[in-house]
Amino acid sequence: MSAEEAAPDIRGRVAQLRALRAQVLRGPDEKATAAQHAKGKLTARERIELLLDDGTFSEVEPLRRHRATGFGMEDRRPRTDGVITGWGTVHGRTVFVYAHDFRIFGGALGEAHAEKIHRIMDRAVAAGAPLVSLNDGAGARIQEGVTALSGYGGIFRRNARASGVIPQISVMLGPCAGGAAYSPALTDFVFMVRETSQMFITGPDVVETVTGEKVSLGALGGADVHAETSGVAHFAYDDERTCLEEVRYLLSLLPQNNRETPLAALPGDPPDRSCDTLLDLVPAGGHRPYDMRRVVEELVDDGEYLEVHERWAANVIVALARLGGQVVGIVANQPLVLAGVLDIDASEKAARFVQMCDAFNIPLVTLVDVPGFLPGVDQEHNGIIRRGAKLLYAYCNATVPRISLILRKAYGGAYIVMDSRSVGADLSYAWPSNEIAVMGAEGAANVVFRRRIQAADDPEATRRQLVKEYKAELMHPYHAAERGLLDDVIDPADTRRVLIDALRMLRTKHADLTSRKHGNPPQ
Repeated sequence: MSAEEAAPDIRGRVAQLRALRAQVLRGPDEKATAAQHAKGKLTARERIELLLDDGTFSEVEPLRRHRATGFGMEDRRPRTDGVITGWGTVHGRTVFVYAHDFRIFGGALGEAHAEKIHRIMDRAVAAGAPLVSLNDGAGARIQEGVTALSGYGGIFRRNARASGVIPQISVMLGPCAGGAAYSPALTDFVFMVRETSQMFITGPDVVETVTGEKVSLGALGGADVHAETSGVAHFAYDDERTCLEEVRYLLSLLPQNNRETPLAALPGDPPDRSCDTLLDLVPAGGHRPYDMRRVVEELVDDGEYLEVHERWAANVIVALARLGGQVVGIVANQPLVLAGVLDIDASEKAARFVQMCDAFNIPLVTLVDVPGFLPGVDQEHNGIIRRGAKLLYAYCNATVPRISLILRKAYGGAYIVMDSRSVGADLSYAWPSNEIAVMGAEGAANVVFRRRIQAADDPEATRRQLVKEYKAELMHPYHAAERGLLDDVIDPADTRRVLIDALRMLRTKHADLTSRKHGNPPQ
């Protein structure tokens, strides 16, 4: 056949391909799309368009179809098989993505569906680029039985292998039930949308059958529950557009992989800006509360930061921000909540954040104002020892640049755990209002001078005098500096400049850990 005779056939096949692609882009019938929108939810492709830079999405396996038979499946073989996979860019950098299409089989996972996700996860790791999953699925595809469950196993294994290698972000935009919920739990960050997204292992019907408790979907596994109570969700938003915009912002603060550092930005905020506001913002008296968020705003570039787990374990703040254009992770006690003590949830929250920062080469700045660990039978019985040890383990293991700053109190074991010099902080600074001690002066005097106080003619007056003496001897702001436990005591107004100078010096820090397969962190 001559080239002239073959040309019309080729053109016809191209036209057929274009028609097929157009059909894939449209998705199932308009009724399914309208039903998705009626729930206040976007379609999978609309979500991808919001996440990625305009016109950058490259889809893979759009023509994939399942091979299942039985239960009428052989008559229902839509293209994509209910999941859209590919890559594009966010702020000009490559990001891989997969999005469940709830309009097709309710986004349920079958063999072909899972294989598409496996392939895009493998590509993300090979390319060294972040992976974002847009979750809106009904779980395993019952008609495909055990092959669907096997597909989830492949996802979990890849989540675990990619952990600490590339950033993994899960965005919950619909239901996620049963074993499917373990994939988001294995990723670095979980975003949820109120009213439309839920996560749970067993649904309300099963809960009622087994325990007799009646509970709604939202009360069992909604966004607010996981953002405030369980700590499963790092972020919760009112709508999908805001949620996806915040995902883009988070990606701008992360590196592409564990071999790179986050992109630096030219700071518009002068690195040597004086922070005179801090002199009035933080009360000198250790018992007076203040909002640590205002301290963070004053220190970081342009007052901008992204707080992680904002509503869970609020007695500690963890956030990503920039100092002098360089991305840093901030861990800070919050005196407004439980006086900033460390408890079970706060320890776990801070520990995982420290590990994430260390995995992705993000320097750590720790702002310390901690009266100790929270006392109580509940705390002890629920494992404050092993859970508090998680934060200690995370800091001791971290090799990124680490700077600690003691604003006021730093008492007991909590002082050690909050990245003290003794556990490996590269630089440790303090304000002249600092008090570093085994415990507060009142408690210490009651222990050390118990007999003298009891034997005194005026025990209360004696106790006050001995508290004053103890403070003067062991709790004055230069005690730790005189013993080499602080690098310097600084003027609060100079804090921003000092931190930025220190980070600049530490930028080329290199630290080797002892060779091992992996550690065995406290659980």
